[in-house]
Amino acid sequence: MTDQPRIHLGTLLRSDADAHAEGELDHLNYEQGNEYQTLHFAEAAPYEIDVNSLGGDDMYLQGTFEPTLVMECARCLREVHVPLELQLGTLMRYDPSVEKPRLDEADTGEEILLFGEPDVDLSGYLAETTILAAPLSVLHAPDCKGLCQVCGHDLNEGPCEHMAQVPVEEIDDDLGTPEGTVHVRQNPFAALKDLDLPE
Repeated sequence: MTDQPRIHLGTLLRSDADAHAEGELDHLNYEQGNEYQTLHFAEAAPYEIDVNSLGGDDMYLQGTFEPTLVMECARCLREVHVPLELQLGTLMRYDPSVEKPRLDEADTGEEILLFGEPDVDLSGYLAETTILAAPLSVLHAPDCKGLCQVCGHDLNEGPCEHMAQVPVEEIDDDLGTPEGTVHVRQNPFAALKDLDLPE
């Protein structure tokens, strides 16, 4: 188990030799918005990465990463394990002025990973790739009943006394229909009787 996914590109910068790194991670520490974040995994997440020279300071990273995210059910907040199988692929460029590895946009519009030190920490790249691939929301089961809106009871474990008091949907605002309003469906042909239609 490694603390950080790193790959050393010193030899590759001096020659056309390929670089390789592999290992397993149970978390990723990365920086987002000038704050440090941690992405935890439910089990060891294997990664395997190769970097090949494209000539000069340009390279290409490819490989695989298989993290199992720990997320919450969107309805009942139960823990849900979400396995991902990520195919990695991005341009890389050596730029001595870059303090920390960061993703940027190349002149061609493609995503590019810039780095300034031969020993490259890939934590930020793997974290961003994982977050972008993760679903926005998940359910622990397709028929999840969610939580009671009054007491917070998990309705998957059985009903509670408030179930009958919680409406499925209410419209009670200035733009909607006030509660208690009775809707009468009119005959759609009723208005036609006032029109002077040709026979």
